[in-house]
Amino acid sequence: MKRKRFLLSLLLSFPTLIFAQKADDILGEWLAEEETVVEVFKENDKYYGKIAVLKEPLDENGNPKTDNKNKDSALKGRKILGMVFLSDFTYNDGTWENGKIYDAREGNTYDCEITISKNNLYVRGYLGLKMFGKTVTWTRVKKTGM
Repeated sequence: MKRKRFLLSLLLSFPTLIFAQKADDILGEWLAEEETVVEVFKENDKYYGKIAVLKEPLDENGNPKTDNKNKDSALKGRKILGMVFLSDFTYNDGTWENGKIYDAREGNTYDCEITISKNNLYVRGYLGLKMFGKTVTWTRVKKTGM
């Protein structure tokens, strides 16, 4: 009987073992909205994301798009391409939390939490309470070549 219980508990925990997250699983490139590629990287045990590719990196005048809606006038001239807009995430049991996400389209910064399921990244921005937020899904960019 003990052997059956052991085997049953092993089988029930097997999916958890297969799909368990590791902190660095978030690293790499992700296809976000509007055909933007985000590169997630790690620095000093925290996770960040920057704009690696923009479908349309230039404005209507042929100049690089800038962060012109930023409320901080010192940041209004920074280029969108290469901009770090995910910041200070820490990993905790399958969730990257306590981070911030900056929305350059509106010039606002939100609290943010990120989770992964297979090749999808679920990025939830919110103000104050998580239930009053929005989740977007990004897809891992597959490496080509070799």
